[in-house]
Amino acid sequence: MRTMARGAREQPRLFGIAIAGSVVYGAGTAASGYLVGRVTDRVIVPAVTGSGDVSTADVWLAGSTLMAVTLVTVAGILVRRVWAGAVAFTLQAGYRRRLARRYLELPLAWHHAHPAGRLLATAGSDVEATWQAMFVLPFALGVVVLIAVAGVAMAAADPVLATVGLLVIPALLLANIVYQRRMSPRVTRVQQLRGEVSATAHESFEGALVVKTLGLADEEVERFTVDANRLRDANVAAGRTRGAFEPVIEALPALGTLAVLSVGTARAAGGAVGVGDLVQIAYLLGLLAFPVRAFGWVLSELPRTVAGDTRVQAILRESATTPWGERSFDATGGPVAVSTTGLGYRHPVPATDPLDERPELPGQRASAVAPQHDPAPALADVTLDVAAGSTVAVVGSTGSGKSTLAGLLVRLVDPTSGDVVLDGVDVRSLADGEVAGAAALVPQSTFVFDDTVRGNIALGLDDASVPAGRRVGDDDIWRALRLARAEDFVSALPGGLDELVGERGSTLSGGQRQRLALARALVRRPRLLVLDDATSALDPTVERAVLDGLAESGEGTTVVVVAYRPATIALADEVVHLERGRVVDRGPAAEVAARDAGYRDLVTAYARAAKDRADGVTTNTAGMA
Repeated sequence: MRTMARGAREQPRLFGIAIAGSVVYGAGTAASGYLVGRVTDRVIVPAVTGSGDVSTADVWLAGSTLMAVTLVTVAGILVRRVWAGAVAFTLQAGYRRRLARRYLELPLAWHHAHPAGRLLATAGSDVEATWQAMFVLPFALGVVVLIAVAGVAMAAADPVLATVGLLVIPALLLANIVYQRRMSPRVTRVQQLRGEVSATAHESFEGALVVKTLGLADEEVERFTVDANRLRDANVAAGRTRGAFEPVIEALPALGTLAVLSVGTARAAGGAVGVGDLVQIAYLLGLLAFPVRAFGWVLSELPRTVAGDTRVQAILRESATTPWGERSFDATGGPVAVSTTGLGYRHPVPATDPLDERPELPGQRASAVAPQHDPAPALADVTLDVAAGSTVAVVGSTGSGKSTLAGLLVRLVDPTSGDVVLDGVDVRSLADGEVAGAAALVPQSTFVFDDTVRGNIALGLDDASVPAGRRVGDDDIWRALRLARAEDFVSALPGGLDELVGERGSTLSGGQRQRLALARALVRRPRLLVLDDATSALDPTVERAVLDGLAESGEGTTVVVVAYRPATIALADEVVHLERGRVVDRGPAAEVAARDAGYRDLVTAYARAAKDRADGVTTNTAGMA
């Protein structure tokens, strides 16, 4: 109910209008019951029994009065429904926007610890569940007015019959409270499993290429089926509880009406109550049967409200932040110098579901509990100095920490120990936007939006709201495409820069996507360019042309490139050999190769594999001859 009160405070105007409509509905409904009793006494009974003169004017007056009250009641219903829906949908939209903003504000390390599927479920089904009760809450509050007015009218007609009839109200409330308590854990479990099904589905869709290439479709379907069946079983359990309680709740008002008619008939026969009063009380009690169910609807939604709001608030109240300072880079521009001191990083521990942390919301999965140990460090005591304008190649085996180092240099994540310094300034003391304005990262897994070539490269820098000094035009885009050796294939596209590339660049090859991603970075004229194996999808000739273009562009850029091909490494002024998160050796490529056997094995592995493939082709060809 605190959540509902918060929603009312956030949308006071819409909620107030909905309540006003509901009050009109309640008062109009009670007034119609009172009028039915009076019309029965003064028009219907005299006309049927012949005990009084009833004129046509009396009949028209009674009918028009009832019609007027009915129209006012209908207007109240319309206002209540429309504005109650407006309250719920406005709150849902607002909280989805808040979540989207919070997702973008939270550090990347936080996202690494939270499944994307669960985050999508929170922005979708959890937000919906949180505010679903707002559809019926104004109705329920209007029913309070209806009960109060109807109770007074029934008591005025006959206190005995009013007492008999109104006993159904506490009985209904008691049944609904028991119902809500039985439903709460079941509905919470359903809400939790919805997030797990969403997480599994999202992971399967994201890994579709792996699933298809390895022929694991059946296994993925089975994995999804297990989660879907658990959700089905939870829904069935909630449905059984609903099926057991709702018929009882539906029957109580009818039983109350029967009790009133039974007692009222006897009292009317004895002259203790008039026919009109009996009709009025029975009619009002019958009118109460449906509206009083609104309390049950609100109570049945509250468990979903609590479960949904628990997840939503856990994200909105998340304390993880990326602290920004107030310093700026030197306005003169030019390449930046990079240095790290004692740099260390541990990947975050996977987070638990917020619903698992609330003992009053049962349904915890053992697999949802975070491991009790910290993961091994991805980097440890890495100290580097990269001169401004130089090119450094970072070489290492898989899992050596190369990509982690690349992310730290552009402050995608903050180190767990040590410092990253750009041009003598700790990146944590720089103002928001300074690192993004000076440094660019091209990751090994490139992402292309479902947009035009122009939109993917400019990506926010072609908007009129962007300062003129940072805004890019078509000339800047073509220049970046030339440097990335993408000009020819973009020119050959039917739409050129206006060509839509499809979801995730589905109309492009892997190498074309990488070159677009590289052009996206270059169009920003970065002072520090970090390439995390960003040319792996290019053939050696194109890769060499791209890297030569970067070297000859004269842009004044410091380049840190994660590499494994000898041709890429040969362009570097210095090589850094990483293994198990530590710097094993560093220096000119030739010197490192002379003294570091592990480095020699890495850089010659590609050449050996190519030679082995060539030898295999030669041998096979000779055998065939």
